[in-house]
Formats: sequence, C-alpha cells, structure tokens
Amino acid sequence: MNQKDTIELHDFNNLTKTLSFNMYDICYTETKEEREAYIEYIDEQYNANRLTEILSEVANIIGAHVLNVSKQDFEPQGSSVTLLVSEEPVADIPTDAFDETPGPLPNSVVTQLDKSHVTVHTYPEYHPYEGISTFRADIDVSTCGEISPLKALRFLIHSFDTDIMTMDYRVRGFTRDKNGNKLFIDHDINSIQNYIPDEVKAEYDMIDVNVFQENIFHTKCKLRDFDLDNYLFGYTKDNLSKQRQNEISKQLETEMNEIFYGKNMSDK
Repeated sequence: MNQKDTIELHDFNNLTKTLSFNMYDICYTETKEEREAYIEYIDEQYNANRLTEILSEVANIIGAHVLNVSKQDFEPQGSSVTLLVSEEPVADIPTDAFDETPGPLPNSVVTQLDKSHVTVHTYPEYHPYEGISTFRADIDVSTCGEISPLKALRFLIHSFDTDIMTMDYRVRGFTRDKNGNKLFIDHDINSIQNYIPDEVKAEYDMIDVNVFQENIFHTKCKLRDFDLDNYLFGYTKDNLSKQRQNEISKQLETEMNEIFYGKNMSDK
C-alpha cells in the first residue's frame, strides 16, 4: 500500500500482523562422532549471539526500536532469543517500512520500529539410528500497526542455509476507519509467494495453503536440485561407492519429502 493510498483511520491501527518463518537444514551423519560434530557446528553457527544479530537486523528492516533482548543457549543444544520491539509515531517511520514487499538483502538494511516482538528458537536433532541430522529454526516477526513484517522475508531467507522453508502470514484483530467501519486487513495479499524474490522461487518447489476469508496464508518450499555433496559432513561423495551414494541419497530425499509433506513415507 502506497502512503498516498493509506486508509484514514478513526484512531491508530490495531491490526496484528505476524510472519512465521520456519527453516530446516538436513545433513547425513553416519557415525556418532559425525552427529556430535554436526550439532556442535550448528550450535556455534547459530548461537544466541549470532541469532541476536540476525533478529536485530530484522528489527531494523521493519523499522523498529528494540526495547529488550532476552537470549539463551541451552544444554545439550539449541538457542532462543526474544526481542521486544516498539513502533514509532507514524510520521517518524521510513515510508518504505509500510510497503508489503520482501524487503532488502542483508547488505542493504535501513532502520527504525516500535511495538511487538521478534523471536527465534532453534532445534538441532538427529535420528536415533539412520544417520540423519536436522537443524530447525523457528522465527516469528509480529507487529502491531501499519509496519509490515513481510519486509524481513528476503533477509531471513538469505540468513540461513535452507533446504526446506515453511512460512505463515496472519493478520488478526481489526481497526476502524473514520466512519467506524471495521477493517480486518489493510493491504492486498493472495499468497506469500508474491513477496518471495524471483531468484529464490527459481530454486524451490512450492505449495500454498491459503484461507483468504480468515487472512491466513501458508507457503512451504523445498529445494529443487539435490547434490549429495551438500548433505555430507566432512567428506564428499567421491569417498563413497555408487551404491552407497544411491542409498544415502534416497534416505535424505525421503527425509526431506517427509518434512515437506508433513507425513511419514512408507518407502524408507
């Protein structure tokens, strides 16, 4: 929505907009040592301090002031960070913070915001005996008012090495126009895919499940191209026989399909 097209409201904007970004990284770790090394690597790459930096950039992108930071690294693994943020008076917010767009890349970030929260929780884990390790991160960007959490989408996609992404966007509550009519959404949207950059969409297969009348939008994505070298930890496929390459590839692809489709597959 352009500033010149902004609806004149009775008071301030009471709508709550929430973007939930869920990503998975998959890795083949055959031995206990490989599993432990992978978990250690993930915990180092995405520790609470690094995640705080990512969320602080998200706050900058959507135009927010950080009021409070709570962060924690857990034992044996995983981290959580919560930023309480607030929204400035509308006159002081950069006009592009209102645009329903994917937002900038990490090297082109601008600042400001106020009111709501940004959170991230990480979940490294591994299969008990089949050699698969996964890393999941859940990020929620929730804003009250006119500022759009969709501005953070491109930055979040580029901040993680992602095999599978699940994104949800919800608009809740209502505000009123000058005549007292309720407004349950203040911008046009029919799919989260509209806000995913073309270069990212070219790399992923995507599925939408949208409930338009409830202002609920769901998109999930899985990488199209599969290269076994990207899923081995500490060595390459040249170290394996062709038969073993095929066995591991099938295992990994089954794991990814199960996560993507949300159900166990029978052809393990």
